[in-house]
Amino acid sequence: MAAAAEPTAARSAGRRADEALDTGEISHVVGYLLAIASVTTREHYHASVGRPFDLRPVEFTLLMLLRGNPGASPKQLGRALRMPAPNVTALLDRMVARGLVERRRSATDGRALEVRLTADGEATAQRTHEISLSMEDPLLERFTPGERVLLRELLLRLGPGAAA
Repeated sequence: MAAAAEPTAARSAGRRADEALDTGEISHVVGYLLAIASVTTREHYHASVGRPFDLRPVEFTLLMLLRGNPGASPKQLGRALRMPAPNVTALLDRMVARGLVERRRSATDGRALEVRLTADGEATAQRTHEISLSMEDPLLERFTPGERVLLRELLLRLGPGAAA
């Protein structure tokens, strides 16, 4: 067992503390690469939308989903957010308390709940959507327009329906 650790120890023996690590042993893992890219995209999100509007990424996503799907049910929102029902309830409770969304009984089925943006929620969704259209431009400027489209298409293939 000690023999297997020797090459690693030998490689790290002369490394300075501020020297970048060799990521060759993990760079084949798509999840690792996505996580690293996520750090940078989240920094841009928090600077553009998160801090100015006091919105967590999931809260912003909820606003965008409701902007495009007024009257969605909590169950539909849970599926779209990949979130269990209790977590959706807690999320909706927070957003209701902030005055950004409201729950209503369905006009066609009194047993069903619909979730809608309030006037404040509509305004916040509109402003944050406008910002979101360009907030990642500094990250994407190194790509051609075609590469940007390809990147989005490839990432969408990893989403719902991707092989488990």
